[in-house]
Amino acid sequence: MGTKRKRKTEGRHAALNMAEQGLLSLRQRAALVLRLSVPGILAQVSEIAMEYIDAAMVGSLGADCTAAIGLTASTTWLIGGILLGAAAGINVQIAQEVGAGRNERARRVLHTGCLSCLILSLVLALICLVLTKRLPYLLGGSGEVARLSSVYFGILAAGLPIQMAFYFHNGALQSAGSMAQAGALSALACVLDIVFNALLIFPTREIIGVEVPGAGLGLVGAALGTVLSQLVSAVLAILAVHAGSPVLSVHRGERGFFDAGILKRQVQIGGPVALEQVILCGAQVVTTRLASPLGTVPLAANSLAVTAEAVCYMPGYGIASAATTLVGQAFGAGRRDLVRSFSWMTVFLGMALMTLTGGAMYVLCPYVFSFLTPDPAVQSLGARVLRIELLAEPLFAASIVAAGALRGVGDTLVPAVMTFVSMWGVRISLSLILTPRLGLWGIWIAMCLELMFRGTIFLIRLHRSLRKMA
Repeated sequence: MGTKRKRKTEGRHAALNMAEQGLLSLRQRAALVLRLSVPGILAQVSEIAMEYIDAAMVGSLGADCTAAIGLTASTTWLIGGILLGAAAGINVQIAQEVGAGRNERARRVLHTGCLSCLILSLVLALICLVLTKRLPYLLGGSGEVARLSSVYFGILAAGLPIQMAFYFHNGALQSAGSMAQAGALSALACVLDIVFNALLIFPTREIIGVEVPGAGLGLVGAALGTVLSQLVSAVLAILAVHAGSPVLSVHRGERGFFDAGILKRQVQIGGPVALEQVILCGAQVVTTRLASPLGTVPLAANSLAVTAEAVCYMPGYGIASAATTLVGQAFGAGRRDLVRSFSWMTVFLGMALMTLTGGAMYVLCPYVFSFLTPDPAVQSLGARVLRIELLAEPLFAASIVAAGALRGVGDTLVPAVMTFVSMWGVRISLSLILTPRLGLWGIWIAMCLELMFRGTIFLIRLHRSLRKMA
């Protein structure tokens, strides 16, 4: 009876041991894709909903606060991308070991990654804290916007080790097949962020006849709310991995958790992933720098348009997480047939869903911007430039999910180079040419064309990589 219960528990927490599976029918493969994709998509839905409410809360404080967050947002994403790359270098290995049924090896990978990721996050936090006061001015900010941005960024920088702990452990749950649990933790982090923001941003006030307490900290409260939500979620993720996971939790008698070979492999896989994120976010930093001189309204519109667009690509990133897990486990088990099948199934699913969300946003974006900000000028400009980029959503989806599938087999270096060529050779070059002539419109036209180009070359790369496995 105990053994049966244990097997049922493991079934809830881990994906299939691909090495032990026979032929899987199309229905079985589709069920696996949906089983892992739906929680990832729901987690993204929760996260984007949080970003919308977050933006609306900050937007109610005025255009200066919205612009202050937008000023360093690309830098925040850049740092987060480095953390995600380090986590991916470990989590891809976990997925491959779990897929091959080597759970003890997967635990060794996990514990090696815990140490390396902690050290990296501490170093990055220190660097960011040193740069906090000067960064907004280097990005073209000035006056009150730069001052507010510096304070906001400094608080987030201090919380980087907490953010890393959450990224790493939640990714480990996904890699072991526990997508539902990882999705629930992501959703919880978003809910907590909204709750903490509501308590910390606004002063004590009366809502529908009920007095709601508040600290009245404004933009500082928004930053503290984010860090506190990540802290609670990180603690729960750590407990879920190290104490609750049948696959990854510590087993009595196991030793030698640090392995230099695993660390080397982490750098080989995660280094290009981090580089790709640096390339993406570095280009965003340049884009922000181009938008900054255009004025407060264009800068705020650009920031909110990026936030609004997130609802369109959330299915892509949710499915990309599932693609990395499924393809990684199939690759670790030596199941090249499943690698090919899972890769294309997830890519086509991502393209279909992002086409639908992009179409819906094209119709609804004026209403979305009216929710995000009370400023009519920001609403109008943001909606108009966003509609340009929405034309690229199908191919944007292809680049997102194909990158996730390629990551599962450890193919990260060439995609990073492709991203560099696309972002800096196409987007930044076009932005430099178009922005002086068209203003914010030029930035978003360049973005649309670049996303179409990037999706095309990622589909070609995926096709060639899978063909080599035939």
